[in-house]
Amino acid sequence: MPQNALPENELRVQSGQVIVLRLFDVAYEIDLKRAEELWAQRARGASTRSRLIGTPLKAVSFGVPPLALELDPVTLELGGKPVIASASIRLYDFGIATIALRLPVQNMTWSEFTRWVNETEQAIGFTAVTEIWNTLLKRSCDLLGDALRRPTTLPLQEDYLIAVVNGFDEPITAETLQERVDLVPLLSGEDRPLSAGARGDLLRQSFSYYPDDLAVITWDRAFLYEPQRGTDVADVLEIANAQLLEMRMYDELLDDELPRVHDMIEAARLRTNFLAARRYARLARRLHTLVAEVTELTERVDNALQVTEDVYLARVYGAAIGLFRVPNVSAAVDRKLAIIRETYTALHHEAAEGRAELLEIAVLALIALEVVLSFVRH
Repeated sequence: MPQNALPENELRVQSGQVIVLRLFDVAYEIDLKRAEELWAQRARGASTRSRLIGTPLKAVSFGVPPLALELDPVTLELGGKPVIASASIRLYDFGIATIALRLPVQNMTWSEFTRWVNETEQAIGFTAVTEIWNTLLKRSCDLLGDALRRPTTLPLQEDYLIAVVNGFDEPITAETLQERVDLVPLLSGEDRPLSAGARGDLLRQSFSYYPDDLAVITWDRAFLYEPQRGTDVADVLEIANAQLLEMRMYDELLDDELPRVHDMIEAARLRTNFLAARRYARLARRLHTLVAEVTELTERVDNALQVTEDVYLARVYGAAIGLFRVPNVSAAVDRKLAIIRETYTALHHEAAEGRAELLEIAVLALIALEVVLSFVRH
């Protein structure tokens, strides 16, 4: 559909929803079993171990299935009127909590739907000044208590918006849908017309499995047309965002750690050989522990979801991982881990050499003492 064309026989969205996700890195890791117990005791709300409802079990594999918890509905102010949104939180064992607000959509023209999506993002999206997210997060974390191991003081955040249409006012295929509506204003959040190149970039990651379903994903938004309501694409996009956020956390952690390691090495070199060897050994053990912890958790993140037999879901998941630059951040984490491993190896060698020097000095001192004693006896 041309971007400046006036709508003719404009499609109406009969049913759908707008899903706004906010992801937080809340802890080093989350004990999901303990979290489920605490939630049942304190919140008395519903909880389930997540699985992809539209995908056969053998087609996907969770490392550890996340825990989904129902929150109380939230009243939002949108377009000058109150709107009730359902709320939920999903916990991942590697320390990520995703809060989702779902706003129902009924009987809107496509233009109204696009406007509604953009107003929702402006009101409660990542750039919006709102306390709703922090309130929901604090309330949830207070209830979860000691299930959060090594909680984060200032958690990193990611957000994502998914516009879902389950039905139009007439049957329509994915191909016809793209001819009759302009997805670009919805995916970009822009009112002004975009260049042909920008439009092409936004629409490049488009996927269909059946003639009447469509998924178009971008960096921070996605559009899903799901008449059958069961493709699991929204869940896969959430998991990809969770993996991105956790890799970002490791990247920043190692960014902070590398200068600290350099300072500690310089401080150790100012000591005498005896003290330096001990400091090198302690620092080497600390770095070895850090590498082991980060390596274990990054592997857990990498294995959060393995799509095996569902080709369509695997394509969407692979595209999302690439689009969100998860491999780039993961590669940066690997490079920094490699630097720390090399530093650990060098420190280990220096500590060993220091101990060897001390042993040689001790042997020479004993020999000298034996010589002196022999002269004294004679």
